[in-house]
Amino acid sequence: MTDAFTQQRLAHLEALATELPDRGMVSRMLGGDDPVLWVWHPDTGRQTIVFATPAKNGWLFLWSPDGQEGTGDPGHAAESVEKLLGGTPVS
Repeated sequence: MTDAFTQQRLAHLEALATELPDRGMVSRMLGGDDPVLWVWHPDTGRQTIVFATPAKNGWLFLWSPDGQEGTGDPGHAAESVEKLLGGTPVS
């Protein structure tokens, strides 16, 4: 059974995952009791892992390199991830 903290983290990541297909990306939840979201852009081959973590004023999505958005607007966060992953395809 997962605790409330894990359930909150999972809910935020699931909300983001729902936004990704409309932007041409796919995702998969990984990590069991410590969930993270693996995100992949099939057209470019780029990928990243997104974390959801509590912060001073709520929760944040974090991803590499240097990605950070509040969880209050998963659509905006998905757009930011798309900007990172949707550039020129990797050869």
